[in-house]
Amino acid sequence: MQTRKQGRFHPDTLNLLRQGAIGAALFILAMTALATKGHAQQTIFNVPTTDVLDKGKVYFELDVSVKPNDSDAVNKFSSFVPRLVVGAGNNVEVGLNITGNNQPGADSTTLVPTIKWKVYQGKDNGVVIVVGDNIFIPVRNRGYNAGNYVYAEVSKTFKSGTRITAGGYDFTPNVVATANRAGGQFGFEQPLNKKVSFAADWYTGKHAAGYFTPGLVFKVGSKITGYAGYSIGNQNASAGNHFFLLEFGYNFN
Repeated sequence: MQTRKQGRFHPDTLNLLRQGAIGAALFILAMTALATKGHAQQTIFNVPTTDVLDKGKVYFELDVSVKPNDSDAVNKFSSFVPRLVVGAGNNVEVGLNITGNNQPGADSTTLVPTIKWKVYQGKDNGVVIVVGDNIFIPVRNRGYNAGNYVYAEVSKTFKSGTRITAGGYDFTPNVVATANRAGGQFGFEQPLNKKVSFAADWYTGKHAAGYFTPGLVFKVGSKITGYAGYSIGNQNASAGNHFFLLEFGYNFN
């Protein structure tokens, strides 16, 4: 989300873009030093993809969010979210995320069982439709008893490899805001070559998930996928509501 003033980028936005570019470049250099081809990711950055693992396939991912400096909107922090996804067959996958692992401050550890079902797979038209549900179960420093995130989305893949995703979501109270939140979720993926793709995703709305995240996705070896993105808040971006998002994905089989 870019802030403009009289046809020019706001200075805060230019600084934000510089930080994101530097972080993405460093992450790419670190990961490409490991090796080189992987499998499709199960989220773009935050928004789920319309990919569903085949029966018996297992995928692990670690998401790391880092803000290295204090700002008016958000102080410096780091957050770690591991997730495991398993193909259950019949176009269904199930998984478990563990959220709330934040520093500094007390962790608010939350178990998040997930399920995604591919309800339609077009043969030649490149269209896929999925529905999914995540259940939030706080287990440490609980601020609420339980919550839910449900979504439905459709993607269209073109012959060029470009994939566009669009859908809608609903978060129950206390998951991303004190009240219920509903809106749109969107994604864009564009292969740049056999190893690297540009990607971006966006949750609409002013809440804890309301971010636009552009970045790069790249394949490292036959099992590893790396992600380097920069999340920009739907509100207070010029006051510092933005941070790095780095992800590491591993296919076990």
